[in-house]
Amino acid sequence: MTDAPPLDDLFLAFQQAVAGRYFIDREIGRGGMGVVYLAREVQLDRMVAIKLLPPEFAWRDDLRARFINEARLAARLTHPHIVPIHAVDETGDFVYFVMALVDGVTLAQRVRTRGPVSASEGTRVLREVALALAHAHGQGVVHRDVKPDNILLDRATGRALVADFGIAAVLAAPAESGAALPVVVSGAHATIGNAGTPAFMSPEQILGNPADARSDIYSFGVTAYFALSGRLPFEGASTVELLARQVHDAPPPLLSLGVAVPRRLAHLVDRCLAKDPSERPASAQAVAEQLSVALEQRREVPAVLRGFVKRTGRTSDPQSILALTAISGASVGLSYLVGPIAGFTALIGGNLIAQSAFLAAGARHLLELGFDQGDVRPAFAAELAASSEEYAVTSEAGYRRVASAARAVGRVAATFVTGTGAVAAFYTWVAGPGHHVARQTAQLVWPVIAVAATVGAGAFWVDWSLRRLRGDVDTRFWAALWNGRIGSSMFAIARRLRRGAPVVSAVTHRATELSLGMAAEQLYESLPKPARRALRDLPALLRRLQSDAQALRGRLDALNEALSDADAAAA
Repeated sequence: MTDAPPLDDLFLAFQQAVAGRYFIDREIGRGGMGVVYLAREVQLDRMVAIKLLPPEFAWRDDLRARFINEARLAARLTHPHIVPIHAVDETGDFVYFVMALVDGVTLAQRVRTRGPVSASEGTRVLREVALALAHAHGQGVVHRDVKPDNILLDRATGRALVADFGIAAVLAAPAESGAALPVVVSGAHATIGNAGTPAFMSPEQILGNPADARSDIYSFGVTAYFALSGRLPFEGASTVELLARQVHDAPPPLLSLGVAVPRRLAHLVDRCLAKDPSERPASAQAVAEQLSVALEQRREVPAVLRGFVKRTGRTSDPQSILALTAISGASVGLSYLVGPIAGFTALIGGNLIAQSAFLAAGARHLLELGFDQGDVRPAFAAELAASSEEYAVTSEAGYRRVASAARAVGRVAATFVTGTGAVAAFYTWVAGPGHHVARQTAQLVWPVIAVAATVGAGAFWVDWSLRRLRGDVDTRFWAALWNGRIGSSMFAIARRLRRGAPVVSAVTHRATELSLGMAAEQLYESLPKPARRALRDLPALLRRLQSDAQALRGRLDALNEALSDADAAAA
């Protein structure tokens, strides 16, 4: 916290004018057309911020009338996400209004100290800002200086509040220059600027055209761009250069910065930054509604399912690695004691059994907590959506060529190993392990097969690694496994292994069709055996209906995504 400035004549004169009503603590902001003081309202014993028009301007009837008019316009805005104005008053030569003091930080301070906000937090904050702007626009008031410094984040609740509607004007009012006084209060600090801020001004504002609700949407887009990426869409060595770029240059798409945000949210921000006001979203309410949809799609997945998707649903933990090591050692021993066929069979069979056991144990754990295979699909979908945001889009030809060559080598090696190994194993089985030709074959062929298998495994590993640079192929693999027949088999095995009824957990992430299907299955399981035998086709029917409903939901999501992409391309 900076030291309070020394008392001056204005401070003393204003304190004397409002004595008995307000106790002025200190100055917290100053600009070309006003001063902001931190004060205590005596009667209600609360801290407030007072925005004062300096007496040297107050003697001008036009500025005095404009200041009072704009303050009264702002005071009539009552909304959970707008900093309220308590009073508008005149005392002698002083004209001022009193507003609530919010204990928190500005969005600008939040980004500068902790970096860009996450997609989920940013969507929530931006939705609240859009709702505040929609309310103001509905009352005929335009903010005209939407920026991160004018958005407060309440320290206790995290709620976003838009401040400084003091420069707003009636929609039909003509634009005026040099008569604005934006202010944002953050705890005990405030900043003051001129009408509009160059980095956040819309092109029409810069060109001197009247500002309307669509101008606020543009400034909102710049604010969202900064909040999600930590960067401004335009920068310049001078104010003139910055303003020129705002008017003429196209901003780099938000996704081109490699930020971790959903495509739909990024496209919405890009649309808000359209140069032509008619190409921006129709209203702040429309922006808020699209952000509400984005929030709904990013509903929290329960911690148990997140752990399953990332750890327990994959056979890559230390236990499975130790099991693989033990099975490999045992297969080598069998190869020396019995023969290579026995060792190879033990290696393949042992690993299949061990991996199946680990997967079935993971499925059993989910069943014990009241989850089923149907819960796994949305959990993997959420993980893939989150991970896809973390990968920059790459399309270098070099990656494609190397990956293609590695796949080709891997296929050739796999074909050679499979064919040669099958022929050698068959000949050894026919001739007998003790036959001298079989022994020579084992000594010559199997080392070659081992080398080819190593080359093939290396080629596939290269291909897999390159794929991982461009996407979360690990999660895609496990999602396909658990959502397919193998996953169904694991849950079927787990149901036979476990005992007792499932502990039904209170989860809110499930889609309606999934919740209804699981409830129906639990009801079926609670029926007496004769009733279950009579309705034995019911579980399969429920699963089929559930699968069809989820397929329809997936098609709807894909259609909405395509429409969003089309809107972004058109913009």
